Amino acid sequence: MNPLRKSPLHDVIARQQPEWGMVNAMPTALQFDQGDSQRSATLGIADLSCLWRHGLKGPRSVEWLETQGIAVPAVNCWAPLADGGLIARLGKTEFMLEDGLMGNTARHIQSLLADRPDGVYPVLRQDAAFALTGAALQQLLRQTCSFNFKTLDAASRPLVLTTMVGVPVTILPQATSDGMLYRLWCDGTYGEYLWRTLLDIALELDGGAIGLNHLILEGKSQ
Repeated sequence: MNPLRKSPLHDVIARQQPEWGMVNAMPTALQFDQGDSQRSATLGIADLSCLWRHGLKGPRSVEWLETQGIAVPAVNCWAPLADGGLIARLGKTEFMLEDGLMGNTARHIQSLLADRPDGVYPVLRQDAAFALTGAALQQLLRQTCSFNFKTLDAASRPLVLTTMVGVPVTILPQATSDGMLYRLWCDGTYGEYLWRTLLDIALELDGGAIGLNHLILEGKSQ
């Protein structure tokens, strides 16, 4: 039996008394209140730490991933996985894989890495993971990050390593049928601070926290 996992954002989210559900053995906020749908359209912030992710790096990481049938994206880009989820290339030989709600590629890769293939090293990922969505996204980004996201072409699947309110983050902009969805990861120890900061700004912009029920991760345009 898998031990109970806990989001780095759990305690700060619990203060808002959301409706909880279990996802990948982790208590996850599914909905906050009846205003979730409106906030999702305006400026919604969701906790996606429940998604299973794992990392790897090393001089033979590209070759090894290709032998597993995984298409390797360019540096600082990402690509969808065949069963949902994504692979992000954080550097020349460093990668993060994250499963969607139904896939298991990242979990499978983690199990294969237990055999210690030559020239490939596992990287434990204990990120706080966020999703940002809504019409006021660019206003939030302008207030929290110096990078100009409007210069990016989402169709090229870019990955941005930058800082947000002083916190090192990895940000992935994704065009969907519902508009832009921004995925964000940071070290779990900074998670509560970043959540509180983003939530304060979102509330000023008539947005706020939303639950996983209001993010359709599988089937988003990729």
